[in-house]
Amino acid sequence: MQLTAPATRRTGIRDTDGMAVASFVLGLLGLLVLNVFLGPIAIVLAGVALWRGTQRRGRALLGLGLGVADLLVLAAFVQADSTISWSF
Repeated sequence: MQLTAPATRRTGIRDTDGMAVASFVLGLLGLLVLNVFLGPIAIVLAGVALWRGTQRRGRALLGLGLGVADLLVLAAFVQADSTISWSF
């Protein structure tokens, strides 16, 4: 006896495309604020999206690059100020 109908929609592709876009947006936002949190999240989301075979491969690669750039900016400011918080 089956109580629920089998799933017919394929949401996996749409989910990975959303991850690719989210990694790009979070990586871009991370250049301005909270790069210690948003950079690693962007890297992980981009990696998962690429691993699952997203249709938005370029967006995922940009998110990956921006996530790495977030961490590089953080490292540069930490090196300059010797603290994890920074301001202009």
